[in-house]
Amino acid sequence: MGFLAMILGPLMRMLYQMIPNFAVTMIVFTVIIKLLMLPLMIKQQKSMAKMSVFTPMINEIQQKYKNNQEKMQEEMLKFQQEYGYSPTAGCLPMLVNMLVLFGMVEVVYRPVQYILGIPKDAISAACTALGIAANGAAAQTGLIEAGLANGVDTGLTTEQLSSIANFNTSFLGMDMCTITGFSFSLIMIFPIIAAVTMCISQVLSTKMSGQQAQMQGSMKVMMWGMNIMFVFMCFQMPVGFSLYYGTSNIFMMLQTVLTYKVYN
Repeated sequence: MGFLAMILGPLMRMLYQMIPNFAVTMIVFTVIIKLLMLPLMIKQQKSMAKMSVFTPMINEIQQKYKNNQEKMQEEMLKFQQEYGYSPTAGCLPMLVNMLVLFGMVEVVYRPVQYILGIPKDAISAACTALGIAANGAAAQTGLIEAGLANGVDTGLTTEQLSSIANFNTSFLGMDMCTITGFSFSLIMIFPIIAAVTMCISQVLSTKMSGQQAQMQGSMKVMMWGMNIMFVFMCFQMPVGFSLYYGTSNIFMMLQTVLTYKVYN
């Protein structure tokens, strides 16, 4: 599902060339992506606002014709045509957002390939020469951490070696390629911030969508389940993803408040 990395990676590469710091690039890139997705998010908020109005009306139809499925479907179709209601109208923004998240997973795992622009075959050969599992999820972050200073012939060009050696992944004195796991350390603050902002963003979005009372148990479980999955990933992936996810959540909170003022 990380196929969007082919698009997101080169965009981040251009930004990194202007802002030679991986973490700052990630923050700026996140804001740009969120601004580009703003029209879709506005559409989603409008859909949620409509849903909060239509839900009681839909429930009334379902209750009235609960013993006549054919009549219920007929009335629901009539209702959709009359009010322009579509139960799937808010799904596209959620799908796009998820695909972007998986695209970012690919980028933070393979920054040497996507941000530094070094070919995949050359990276695999270098990893093999250094005794790093070339097919491992953290192979490229391992390549960065290796420092390439042990005299081993990696097959990389002088320019490629220089770009890896000078790749700036430091932010506030911490390496954004670190995988924290669940062992306590200072850098663990980034996954924790991602988790906290996710919870606040989810609660705020649900409350301001006007659907807090109407959301069914299965829908709540699905929405929370997806977000908890991404939070778990923050602890199991390079910290760069936590930085992206946390920044994305903060932007989402601001966006939710602003769009709600227009469409409630």
